[in-house]
Amino acid sequence: MSADAAKTCRVLIVDDEPANIHGLAEALGVGYDLRFATGGERALALTAELPFDLVLLDVVMPGMDGYEVLRRLKASEDTRAVPVIFVTSMNNVADEELGFALGAVDYITKPASAPIVRARVRTHIELKRQRDQLEQRALIDQLTGVANRRGFDETLERRWQAAVRERAPLLLILIDVDHFKQFNDHYGHGAGDDCLRRIGALLGAEFAQPGQLAARVGGEEFALLLPGGEASMHAQRLLHAVHALAIPHAHSQVASIVSVSAGAIETVPVSGESPRALLDLADQLLYRAKRDGRNRCVHRNGEMVSTIVLTE
Repeated sequence: MSADAAKTCRVLIVDDEPANIHGLAEALGVGYDLRFATGGERALALTAELPFDLVLLDVVMPGMDGYEVLRRLKASEDTRAVPVIFVTSMNNVADEELGFALGAVDYITKPASAPIVRARVRTHIELKRQRDQLEQRALIDQLTGVANRRGFDETLERRWQAAVRERAPLLLILIDVDHFKQFNDHYGHGAGDDCLRRIGALLGAEFAQPGQLAARVGGEEFALLLPGGEASMHAQRLLHAVHALAIPHAHSQVASIVSVSAGAIETVPVSGESPRALLDLADQLLYRAKRDGRNRCVHRNGEMVSTIVLTE
């Protein structure tokens, strides 16, 4: 790994002896974003605050030992994928077996050799990067470049749980391309794919702010997951942006160009409810938008339902 690449890597060193922390930091050298903890509780607090690429963890510490720290890291959705290397003077087979069984990726025996530390840290950070890249590709729709259904579902679950904790509103918009079967029948599936590709690229560009997600969740169905508020503005942006693409659609019963219908639901999630219910409500509102004439968005917030149509 180059020094430039290493600069983006955040490593946590956990040891109750400051001299050991200093030695590991010197062994790694410059280029890493190093953080330190002299106890298990502090280590867990740091990993809850910041994403880490790797943890160098002592086993024998007062209070919470390294095995318990590892158990808790692996029990959390946010930290279970972070590789942990035990750095310890305990070198019998039973200790190593326990560490590997709990999820450690490697062992370094004290006193730690600087070249060994550097080599193993580089190896496991590179492996993590490769896994992250594969995982990221698995969450992207290959045709449109936005999130796929799996990526959308996983993000919705995370955002839902975060909104429950923070009592924050969520806005979900389900989008369907109007009369897409007729578009495919008339122009062909190659043109249909290009139409979906252009709409996906548009949604990804228009809704690219932090906390915003555009996804393709079905054949010609897309979704937007946004922080709550300004639903009418987002719906107008959506309808105008698709209209501005001006993709000809000679067999649409709505307009001479491609249009979309949408159902938008805004709510503050509460504990005990499921995001599945949010999807079902958005789908009902989308059905209503299609039933009422398409090329529009039907939005619900609480008991209030309104219809947003394209305005020039």
